[in-house]
Amino acid sequence: MAKKALITGITGQDGSYLADFLLEKGYEVYGMVRRSSMEKFDRIEHIKERIHIRQADLLDQYSISKIIEEVQPEEVYNLAAMSFVPTSWDQPVLTAEFTAIGVTRMLEAIRAVNPRIRFYQASSSEMFGKVKEIPQTERTSFHPRSPYGVAKVYGHWITVNYRESYNLFAASGILFNHESPRRGIEFVTRKVTYNAAKIKLGVSKELRLGNLDAKRDWGYALDYVQAMWMMLQQDEADDFVIASGETHSVKELVEIAFSHVGLDYRDFVVLDKKFIRPAEVDLLSGDFSKAKKILGWQPQVKFSDLIKMMVEADLAVVKKEYNL
Repeated sequence: MAKKALITGITGQDGSYLADFLLEKGYEVYGMVRRSSMEKFDRIEHIKERIHIRQADLLDQYSISKIIEEVQPEEVYNLAAMSFVPTSWDQPVLTAEFTAIGVTRMLEAIRAVNPRIRFYQASSSEMFGKVKEIPQTERTSFHPRSPYGVAKVYGHWITVNYRESYNLFAASGILFNHESPRRGIEFVTRKVTYNAAKIKLGVSKELRLGNLDAKRDWGYALDYVQAMWMMLQQDEADDFVIASGETHSVKELVEIAFSHVGLDYRDFVVLDKKFIRPAEVDLLSGDFSKAKKILGWQPQVKFSDLIKMMVEADLAVVKKEYNL
């Protein structure tokens, strides 16, 4: 019998890569989606015939319990969230409902329906925010700097709480930024690679950005979803930092992307105050040594190769969009 996995947020970057990965492992994959006029299925178009889509909503306890009752998965991966940090400033209460309380609803449903289910919670490096030490480990204290980061801290601690209180197998991956050609266009990495492609192909003239000095620890999404799966195969549930261990600035990202298409970014990048956050997270850098030691995980794709891969993919996207 194939193992069953339920993925919330299956239409997102991580959900789609995780679905690909689990299908290769022989899983029966179920994806939970909200009934929404905005739902986009382009990231899972290539596997739509091989997965089962079910409707439920992290805001609705009954629908979550019902989907878990019907599917009876061995593993649940909770990747759904209000995941774009700037939006969390505009919709802080909704962000809390999805990203914080939604985790509790999920854990409650598992506890009620089948406490043997293994649960993965997508925690985030945004929880560290105003960092207390560099690099950040599983023991670094949290100081989130956005409503999204605050909500993720709640989701993280409620997962720990259910693990300790009810003996659930509930693991959290504290994932640092991870990117890919499937990244949403609103995220800075994809915004840069997509616009570098547009400028190279002559359909755009400038790219507006905020803080070029912000530094992040960026890795490749496909590497990171493998770590999620590894966490649920352990004898005991635990929390793991998943990161590249390298820090790069937005400026470096821009330089690599533009030079890959033979351009000097200084000719095209315009600094725009509207992209500066109310409270900036200046430096995120993760220490993944625990994941390396216990899970045997380490990142495979280097930062510069990741950005070049994304630029190449976006050149193809832009050519298709503009019939070039």
